[in-house]
Amino acid sequence: MTTTELDGRRILAVVTNYGVEQDELTVPVNHLRERGARVDVAAVSADEIRTLVGDRDPGESVRPDLTLADVDPAAYDLLLIPGGTLNADSLRLEEATTRIVSSFAASGRPVAAICHGPWALVEGGYVRGKTLTSYPSLRTDITNAGGTWVDQSVVRDDASGWPLITSRNPGDLEDFVRQIDKALTEA
Repeated sequence: MTTTELDGRRILAVVTNYGVEQDELTVPVNHLRERGARVDVAAVSADEIRTLVGDRDPGESVRPDLTLADVDPAAYDLLLIPGGTLNADSLRLEEATTRIVSSFAASGRPVAAICHGPWALVEGGYVRGKTLTSYPSLRTDITNAGGTWVDQSVVRDDASGWPLITSRNPGDLEDFVRQIDKALTEA
């Protein structure tokens, strides 16, 4: 049964077409849709998104709703950046990703990134002065980019005028989606 606590809320998930960690995309997307939000998944191309499990095993395929180039960031209330090493490493090199993240940060809307997803924030210079978590291998990148890395299941930082919600891995998804829900119901 669909609940309606998030009716009228629009969420944008950004990914590449190969390598996103399955649960880091599908669990938040399904959860938010079940709560009444409209969630659009944007990928580099309109081709099928091939997810992975544990960065190596084939996962389920997902159809994107639009491409990164076609995204109007102003139409969304929250940005979701799932991980997956291959996904996040490629996603951070897409100009459209930086444009989208910049729009959310500049307007004070929340960004939620999990696992390797914060690489997109590092690439665009958006972790300076923020406290966040991620997959442990990003610790040095985050620190070198001016952020403070902590080892917690979920971290919310409202510094610099915009909420950033981060988590470490798929094992933290329950805490991650709870914090996303909170950010969406506060606005």
